[in-house]
Order: sequence, then C-alpha cells, then structure tokens
Amino acid sequence: MAIKNDKKNGKGILEKTLERLAKRRKAPVYVFVLLLLLYLASAIIVRLTAGSQDVVMLGGNPLYIYTFAGVFSSVSNLCVVLMVIFCGKLGYIISVIVLLGQFPMMLVGILHGNLSSLPGFFANALTLIVVVVIYLTNRKIEEYQHKMQEQATTDVLTGLPNGFASSALINELIRRNSPFSNATININNFKIINDTMGFEIGNKVLLEISSKWRKIADEGLSGTLDFVSRINGDEFSLVVRGYDSIEDVEKTIKKYESVLEEKMLIDGYEVFVNASFGYAAFPLDATEFDTLINYSVAAMKEIKRINSSEHILRFTPELLKDKKSLVIDNKVRYALENDMIGFNLQPQYDMSHKLRGFEALARMKDNEGNSISPVEFIPAAERLGMIDSLDLMVYRKSAIFIGELIRETGSDITLSINASVKHLMKSGFAQEIRSLLEDSGIPPKQLEIEITESILIESAEKAADCLNELKDMGIRIAIDDFGTGYSSLSYLNSFPSDILKIDKSFIDKMNDSDSSEKYVEAIISLAHVLDLEVIAEGVEEPEQLKTLSNIHCDYIQGFIWGKPLTQDEAEKLLTESGL
Repeated sequence: MAIKNDKKNGKGILEKTLERLAKRRKAPVYVFVLLLLLYLASAIIVRLTAGSQDVVMLGGNPLYIYTFAGVFSSVSNLCVVLMVIFCGKLGYIISVIVLLGQFPMMLVGILHGNLSSLPGFFANALTLIVVVVIYLTNRKIEEYQHKMQEQATTDVLTGLPNGFASSALINELIRRNSPFSNATININNFKIINDTMGFEIGNKVLLEISSKWRKIADEGLSGTLDFVSRINGDEFSLVVRGYDSIEDVEKTIKKYESVLEEKMLIDGYEVFVNASFGYAAFPLDATEFDTLINYSVAAMKEIKRINSSEHILRFTPELLKDKKSLVIDNKVRYALENDMIGFNLQPQYDMSHKLRGFEALARMKDNEGNSISPVEFIPAAERLGMIDSLDLMVYRKSAIFIGELIRETGSDITLSINASVKHLMKSGFAQEIRSLLEDSGIPPKQLEIEITESILIESAEKAADCLNELKDMGIRIAIDDFGTGYSSLSYLNSFPSDILKIDKSFIDKMNDSDSSEKYVEAIISLAHVLDLEVIAEGVEEPEQLKTLSNIHCDYIQGFIWGKPLTQDEAEKLLTESGL
C-alpha cells in the first residue's frame, strides 16, 4: 500500500519521498478553525456594540458600550493577520475574502452619512495591505527554500538523492519511531576503473548503476519501500521500509546486488562490478542516527575486508571490537581521567580583516605526547558516552583563557564553542553553561554556542526550549555546517539563532560554477532576510574571499587568514590586532 501511495501522479518513490520531507510545516487545521471562530465572534460583538448608547459603570466611571467595538475590531483584524502567518495560502484567501466582504457595508454606511464607519474602513484597508505584504513575503522566502532544498538534496552527477536527503529521511523515521533498515553500499575496486579507464568512464559506470537502482526504488520492484542515495564517490545508501522481517530486508538488498551482475557496456568497454552491502536495522540494532550509520558502515567494511563471495552483511556487536577501536577508546578514557584534553583557537574575521573572535577546537594527546586526530577521538568519546565530559573540558579551559584576555585587554572578541547533539539534549546543559559563565567571568554576549543542523531535525522542540534558555542568558547561537541539511530551513524562523555558518564543502565549490556561487549567495540573502549574520567556513583561496565579499558575507573563518592557534599564538594575535 505504501508503494502504491508513493507512485501516484506518475512520480517515483524517490521524488515523492523528497517532496514529503521538504514540505513546509504549517499550523494544524484546528489553529485555523480557532482563529476563524475568534474572528467571527469578534465581528459579531463589533456589530452588536457599535451602535449601542448603553452605559456600564466601571470603577465608578461611566463607560459606553460602543467603546468595546474598537477593541474587538482590533482583535478581529489580528485574527486575520495570524491566519496568514500560520495557515499559509488557505489563511490568506479566507482573510482577503472576509476583509473585502466588509467594505460594501461600510461604504453604504458612509454614503448614508454614517461617518462612524470611517475608522473601521481605513483599519480594514490597512489590515488588507498588511495581509498581502505578509503573504507575498512568505511566498518569496518559500521560493528561496524550495530552490535551496532542491540543490541541497540532489547528487549532481547521478541525479539521485544525496547524503543530506538520506540523513533527513533517517532522522524523520527515527523521530516517528518507524522501523527501517539502512544499508551502506560501496562499489568494490572502483578505484581501479578510474585508474585504468579514466574518470569519465568511471562516472558513466556510476550513472549506469544509479539508473538501475533508481528503477528498482521508483517502481517498487523489490516489494519494499526503498530510498537509494549517493553519499559520495563510490558510496551509496539504501533505506528500506515496509517489510515484515529482516529476511525481507536481505531479499531487497539482493535485488539491488543482482543488477550489478549484468554486464555493462560503457563506450565500447565491457565493465563488470560488484559491491559490498552492510546494513543495520532500527530499532533492533540501534536507536540513534549516528549509531545506526556507524553500524551499517562497520558491517560494510567488514564484508569488504573478508573479500568473500558473499557481499551482504548485517551488523553484529562483535564488529566494533577491533583492536584499533579498543586502543583509541583506552586513550580517550586516559586523557579524560587525567585532564589531557586541550584546545586550539581558530580566528574569525569580518570582511575588512578585523578580528571577530575564536572558535575553540578540541585537541588531544596520548600519554606519550602523540597527537590524536579529532576524527578518531571525538567518535570514540561519543561511543563511550563521554562526549559531555570532553565538551566541558574544552569549554572550561577555553572560556577561562578567553575570559582572562577580555579582562586584561577590554576586548569585545567572541568565543565560539561547539555543542554535540547528545550534550545539548541533556536536561542540565543550560545549567552547565551558566556555571561556565560564572567560573570564567566571560560576558554572556561574548560567548557563542554552535549547534549542527541535525539538532534542528532530530529534536526541534527540546532544542528550541534549551536554546531559548541560553538566549535569555544573553548567549549567541550559531547554526554550524549550514547547507549540509535542509529540513532546518523551515525551522529558521522558530529557532533563536543569531548566525549561520556555511559549510566548507560549499565554499570549496563556489568558484567552480555559477550555480554553486548562486547557492551560497542564496543562503546569505535568506539569512539577511531573517536578520541573521553569516560566517563562511574553510575559506582558503583569494578567489573565494573576493566572491564572498561581493555577495555580502559578514565573516570568514579559514586558513587564508588564520589556522588553529595555540594559546600563546592567540594571545599574540589579539595583542597585535589592538582590540
């Protein structure tokens, strides 16, 4: 049934799923009904009281009943404005109808000498103008959102949904507690095809594979509801829904594997490929996004490593117990227990090269003094359930250092710290930040907390409550890695954010094509419409800097003006800047 529903109107399952995910969230129908009823009640009260000469006593003073007409007239006009804001096109149409419907009666009254209708006439006219302006402005913003959503969710080469779209779907299914399985797919020995036949042939192979997989997903040929996407390079993702058992999931994956057995003829070359499929099920194997993805990747890597005739493997806990993971886990535990987590500070500048502040980046060394990459120790801390402790150690050390610099120099620099999804969702997070402000002495307005878009998708209501509490303290909120997701676009008006950080992946592509530059420009324009500032991350080339200046970016962060600095280097930079 789910497959049939998603194939209505001639659209494939992939396209229908993307449209459903991107659909703007409007207020429930009951909100519209309540506003309409309140409007009608107010309009009736206005009609009943407008001509009344009766008097009521209020605090010993006479009050004419007709004075209530103006009050309830304002209430009715407020209702129609709220209908447009919260109920979209339906609210707009009803609002225009009810407002226009009052004009004939008012004009008749005025023409017959009843000049008391004049204030109501002009109030309705002004309300109508407000309603139209609000609706047209919202339409413009929605057009921006639609364009950005389309670019953010489609893989340029294959036309399949990309990793951002896959992540959004998975997060949505987890939020709804809807069972599904995620398979991570890697094309085996694809590098050999690129090296021996060239990248052009390699791209055509990917296109051929994508076309076959799209046909299976769009036409429901596997018997389940599938969503296939290209993550990057030779890696794909397959989300499987609508099955009765795990055996059905494996049958579906085998359907996708089977089409690879067919010979492909690419520009006269006979090409044979196969792939490794690793999958994990929600909620049987994992209940959180990151864990589920890590588990499916672990299964894929294991089946690829053993290089057997079987190419499909479901995750089992034993896959995580490899030697390297255990070594990293032990090093993270030791570093946290012995206060060995440090930090670097990466400078941020405005477009005139004036220092704005620093982002605190976690750094770690083992007991032998060897640096461990954040790519290794941060996932390990999350896996061990110790990411909160790691975050707090970086927060405390960086805030105390910056707080001392601010007191010594009187500078207005900003310290940005990163909040992980799990940490922010803790009930005591706001209190931890309040204690951090007290201990470090850093002014709240000079502390900025960066959150990722996944927080907006995974737990919007809880995140909003926490962020509002932080904003009440005077702290600034930044949305990090903006552009790597799209569900958050519909939440921007609801979240108390101050700044957007455009992800480096978009800055890298910005000068390669007009469409990429226009995409970044669209983000900046939308942010400014919403009264948000913008930081571009990963700026490394003069051409990127020039383009960002031309499209009115507010701040930059990247190697072109500053690599991550030690405490001494950061203090020297601040002193030399004269802030």
